[in-house]
Amino acid sequence: MPTTLEPPVVPVRKPGWLKMRIPGGADYSAVRRRVDEHHLHTVCESAKCPNLGECWARGTATFMILGDTCTRSCGFCAVKTGRPTELDLDEPARVAEAARLMGLGYVVITSVARDELSDGGASVWAATIRAVRKALPRCRIETLIPDFKGSESALATVLEAKPDILNHNTETIPRLHKVVRPQAKYERTLELLARAKARGFFTKSSLMLGMGETEGELEAVLRDLRAVDVDILTLGQYLQPTPSHLPVERYVTPDEFADWKVRAVGMGFKGVESGPLVRSSYHADATSAVLFQD
Repeated sequence: MPTTLEPPVVPVRKPGWLKMRIPGGADYSAVRRRVDEHHLHTVCESAKCPNLGECWARGTATFMILGDTCTRSCGFCAVKTGRPTELDLDEPARVAEAARLMGLGYVVITSVARDELSDGGASVWAATIRAVRKALPRCRIETLIPDFKGSESALATVLEAKPDILNHNTETIPRLHKVVRPQAKYERTLELLARAKARGFFTKSSLMLGMGETEGELEAVLRDLRAVDVDILTLGQYLQPTPSHLPVERYVTPDEFADWKVRAVGMGFKGVESGPLVRSSYHADATSAVLFQD
């Protein structure tokens, strides 16, 4: 009796517009040196960001604190998952010194999720913000934080250190949350952003496209983000980091991204970056400049 086999899954072919810059050059090497000398992690490397070559060549990088091992297992993310073994309390000072040596005027800091810690790592977050502020008093600080499992006190600890922008990514539509972010909650993300806004902070969020969302679902999420008065929005193409991660359902065209930017601006977002290679911290300084105009 013949055996019926399931047809093999054929990956969606990557289009020509997704060309990435090969890392290199003096400025890239300088960033590489600072990161290595201070034993730091960057989300640029850990998350396999397609813009690493471009951003490092501009002398910018997104520092990733609290180690390189995340306690969560999101279906899209290339950051290493597991049980962290240590907490590096000297890390804030090293991040601040690297930022000072790089002469940065705008710093983006993110972290892995550390759900095993009682405060989710919020105290290290606060220490890092304060250390960077002390080393570079005129530097803008953008913080891309985890959800701290909804802890109000952990969020308050971060906000009391006074970052300039509080960023927390939505990542995808509610229907796909259980697959894309199984240990996160859509409502929790909106609540975190609303709490930060209620305390007077500029807020920012990001979504990945091409994971199976419909136009109506994406528009509904953007309206939810505006309902909690999110200031800055970034939209980018999901790229499968390894074969074991979620597949790409569709490659969104540059024209579609341009259309979503127009629509998002029309909804009231003050700054929008929308394009195939856009990531949450891509051109963060330029996109956020509109918030700090006198």
